[in-house]
Amino acid sequence: MLPKMLTMLPAFLAYFAVALALIGVFLLAYVNVTPYDEIALIRQGNTAAAVSLSGAVFGFAMPVANVIAHSDTLADLAAWGAIAGVIQLLTYLGARFALPQLHQDIPAGKLAPAISLAVLSLTVGLTNAACMTY
Repeated sequence: MLPKMLTMLPAFLAYFAVALALIGVFLLAYVNVTPYDEIALIRQGNTAAAVSLSGAVFGFAMPVANVIAHSDTLADLAAWGAIAGVIQLLTYLGARFALPQLHQDIPAGKLAPAISLAVLSLTVGLTNAACMTY
């Protein structure tokens, strides 16, 4: 069993590295799309920022995990990961349209809009992950 695991280790490391890179790129894109600095807000103890960002990251990670489980190549992972990222960014923009005060509510620490955004991100991420089964 150990020899087989050792032969699979390079593939595991490659998929894990690409997934971490995708998460990093998504985080960078997401925090640049939002008009407030989630990282600074979280460092200041803003729970609303932590909830909304966590929902977005988890909503992105679900389809990435699903693609890892079902893809044949790292290129598949990268392509579908990019699509998942775009969908999550569009989800935020849709929430911003539906909740026009969102750009003020999150920095103000209001949890209701943050929870709504997080649940929307998770719901879209789960649906997105299901659609990426082939």
